[in-house]
Amino acid sequence: MTDLSASLLPVALSAATIAGDLVRTSGPGLLTAKGDRDMASEVDYAVERAVRDYLRERTPDIAVLGEEEGVSGDAGGDLLWAIDPVDGTANFVRGIALCGFSLGLIHRGLQVVGVIDLPFLNTRYHAAQGLGAYEGDRRLRASPTTDLRDAVVALGDFAVEEDAAAANRVRLALTERVAAGAQRVRMLGSSAIDLAWVADGKVDAAIMLSNKPWDTSAGAVIAREAGAVVTDRDGTPHTAGSSATIAAAPGLADAVAALVRETGGSTVRL
Repeated sequence: MTDLSASLLPVALSAATIAGDLVRTSGPGLLTAKGDRDMASEVDYAVERAVRDYLRERTPDIAVLGEEEGVSGDAGGDLLWAIDPVDGTANFVRGIALCGFSLGLIHRGLQVVGVIDLPFLNTRYHAAQGLGAYEGDRRLRASPTTDLRDAVVALGDFAVEEDAAAANRVRLALTERVAAGAQRVRMLGSSAIDLAWVADGKVDAAIMLSNKPWDTSAGAVIAREAGAVVTDRDGTPHTAGSSATIAAAPGLADAVAALVRETGGSTVRL
């Protein structure tokens, strides 16, 4: 799998160049409602279609899952690309720089290649299974922090769908517990950035009580290859089928897992 990951990483990097250029040079355009307080911009659709076209040309035998237009190709195969054309759309449409393109490659449920391009921060993260995680040419290492009191913890967004109240009760309880124990709490508005910054040691842990493969596949492999512990809510290794996404520096993994358990996040599926 390492050889396959290495051979497909250049494809993912080239796709990120296409996407990053589009995001950087285009305004949001018309917004399309996707549900209660959720939206997609014209750029979301344009980026996803451009990247789909490129991947179809370069890797025609690999299916593609995109946030905006679903699955194309043979979804029953071993490999699947997962695209989030603009992760952090709400930030993007407000002119907040914390947004970017995320592309992951999934092999039988496990994330094996990831690229996250943050065009307004001029930063690109990438990783392939067994080959390490990088920002440009710089090797990434998760934080050495071991005490929750010294940790900066990123939390995923609150739910906004019609049945969000029950989900947010757990999120609010978790926020209260993390705020009481951690040095600082951050809500950045982008799952990709949360996970990339765990890999980069900018934050010490990220807790998202949800898991959508287009949001998390790239970041999960980048964080894992940087030495972070990436799990589901029950502590099992994270996969594309996990119900939550929890990434932490190795010295904090047990403490973060305990916070999730104590607030009910390990038993309530949201």
